[in-house]
Amino acid sequence: MKWNVCLWTMCSFVVGVVALAAQGSIDGKWTGEIQGGRGPQQITVTLKADGAKLTGSVAGGRGGEVAIDEGTISGDTVKFKTKQQGRGGEITFSWTGTRKGDEIAFSRVAEGGQGQTQQFTLKRQQ
Repeated sequence: MKWNVCLWTMCSFVVGVVALAAQGSIDGKWTGEIQGGRGPQQITVTLKADGAKLTGSVAGGRGGEVAIDEGTISGDTVKFKTKQQGRGGEITFSWTGTRKGDEIAFSRVAEGGQGQTQQFTLKRQQ
């Protein structure tokens, strides 16, 4: 009987630790809306951390899916760049986000002074 109680307690502890580790990971898909020139646009950001390196992609909006460049993660802060074609040629966006639970508060700005900084929040896709 004592053995069963001990085994059950250990299993519960392991399940709790695994759940906490999964919740603390930035890896996965994050979705939401960003304001575009033609109104709100749905976007999906897919992230994968490997130490301090961050990889993934951004899908939605104009231009389809684009890869993340120069991605880094430090604690709950992520930074990366994306490139897409605009009216005047290629535009590089700098993204900065802070994760709080199952949300990331992002700001995105076009390099070279094009446009204003956009702020939006993405939620973890279940």
